[in-house]
Amino acid sequence: MNTKAKKAASAKTNDALLTEAQILKMGDKDYMNPVQLAFFRNRLKELESTLIKNAGETTENLRETPLVPDPADRATIEEEHALELRTRDRERKLLKKVQQSIASIDSGEYGWCEETGEPIGIPRLLARPTATLSLEAQQRRELKQKLYGD
Repeated sequence: MNTKAKKAASAKTNDALLTEAQILKMGDKDYMNPVQLAFFRNRLKELESTLIKNAGETTENLRETPLVPDPADRATIEEEHALELRTRDRERKLLKKVQQSIASIDSGEYGWCEETGEPIGIPRLLARPTATLSLEAQQRRELKQKLYGD
């Protein structure tokens, strides 16, 4: 392979695998361009596969529960299972949000606030890729909940 071909292949690889720093350096005019959408789709797909894998491991762990005669040991095992199930329930809810975020990428709505229609912002999406509200809209919502309850 000649040098030009190597550089072209390297450039394609770099375009496909942007880092967070590269995403953050992009200007406002590049907001939610195809490269950024591909970056977030990849991040969401990785999170989705991790959550699905964890769910499968939990199922296996619960099936392989040893029978122990000691009540204290049994209580400890049951408490561990309860904690694991609570964690998986939270992950199940997150999985639903991840899948909704992937669908919003497909529909072209990803990265835009549901309430205001303004950009959510790259830093917020890097921290929470399933965010549907801008930071300001989220703060307003949390303040209303604090003041008036659910």
